[in-house]
Amino acid sequence: MSINVFVKDNNIEAGIKLLRKKMQMDGLKKELKQREFYEKPSVKKKRKQREAARRKRKANLYNR
Repeated sequence: MSINVFVKDNNIEAGIKLLRKKMQMDGLKKELKQREFYEKPSVKKKRKQREAARRKRKANLYNR
């Protein structure tokens, strides 16, 4: 998996902005932040459970 960003008219700022947005949409930014420090397996499991519960609550909110 690779992210490609094409820069037009040497507009580096717009290219960086687009790259950051693509990284955020891919979840790469979040994953890099999580991998910055070691996470114990028990803490990782609890975090994943919290995230799943949050997604479930959010889905229920929009399905009404």
